Amino acid sequence: MLALKLAYRNLIGAGLRTWLNVIVLSFCYILIIWYFGLLDGWNKEARRDTIDWEIGGGQFWQQNYDPYDPFTLNDSHSPLQEEMQSEISRGTMTPILISQGTIYPDGRIQNVILKGIDPDQKILKIPSAELEQIGDAIPALIGTRMAKNSKLNVGDFVTVRWRDANGTFDAADAKIVSIFKTIVPAIDNAQMWIPLEQLQFMMEIPDEATIVVLEKNASISASYAGWDFKNHDFLLKPLNEIIRSKSVGIIFVYVILMLLAMLAVFDTQVLSIFRRQKEIGTIIAMGMTRWQVVKLFTIEGAMHGVLAAILAAIYGIPLLTLQAIKGIPMPQGTDEYGITIAEKIFPVYSAGLILATVLIVMITATIVSFLPARKIAKMNPTEAIKGKIQ
Repeated sequence: MLALKLAYRNLIGAGLRTWLNVIVLSFCYILIIWYFGLLDGWNKEARRDTIDWEIGGGQFWQQNYDPYDPFTLNDSHSPLQEEMQSEISRGTMTPILISQGTIYPDGRIQNVILKGIDPDQKILKIPSAELEQIGDAIPALIGTRMAKNSKLNVGDFVTVRWRDANGTFDAADAKIVSIFKTIVPAIDNAQMWIPLEQLQFMMEIPDEATIVVLEKNASISASYAGWDFKNHDFLLKPLNEIIRSKSVGIIFVYVILMLLAMLAVFDTQVLSIFRRQKEIGTIIAMGMTRWQVVKLFTIEGAMHGVLAAILAAIYGIPLLTLQAIKGIPMPQGTDEYGITIAEKIFPVYSAGLILATVLIVMITATIVSFLPARKIAKMNPTEAIKGKIQ
């Protein structure tokens, strides 16, 4: 208890030197918590929207389907098995048929992926209910990115050409009945959604699909011949790798911040020991052991971290709370890179993140304070009282 009182009195007595260190350490607290909270918020939001808009509770892929190889699409369709049809009728699954196509907006040529989806499905957030048959034109649903790139608006007609399962080319007019907005580019970029039965009729493959999406929190109790199940770990792997790479990048920033902060604490302790040699020698001569004095100086260094945590809480809690509520706007065009990212990211500051950051900074500050304080154990009290450097 005496050591704590003496350490606190010495820190307050140091004045500006102490508060400069405290301010630097408080910046470390805030920046580390803010950046990791930003990544955590991005991760949670991106995962949630990807599940809601694209992958549901998991997917069954036709065994030939490879989303990164468009040449596999011609053979990536199979009849839906009876058990699948039963689940689809109960609303626990929804099939999607995928094919290549070409559109000609204003006389231009643009390759697209045609995706057939059941207008009555409730599993994905895609507004498929808008796909109502109007006249002879094919009702089509596109995303905002697709609309921007093709310069199509609601109510526009565009010629669509495709090749059916027999290799025969055909064409028809499609009408844009709705444009949806999503942060998931995988269901938007160069894609056109049409009714499932319409695309099956166009492809001459009735009751066939490329993938089957399960409802969220669905439990898999069956396997289907010719279909491979893909769980969340597999489907979210690209997103997780992006988040992981960003987390690795912040480690370098974290190390730099810590080095700067710890260098300030280290230099302060070295200077303090140099200037207070007479005081140290007097304390030892009065009966305090060398290691008790080392403990005193180590506590002084550790208290920098405590004061920094208090200061960081004073201005950091309102600042970080405001950002968590208002969100952090992302630069325009960020979603054009194919990354699932919202216009605003709402950081998530978990109790574990805050506690871990505080503990790491305080432990590091304590260790850095102990290193120069070890010199006190080798001091000769008589020489120290005279002010002679050892």
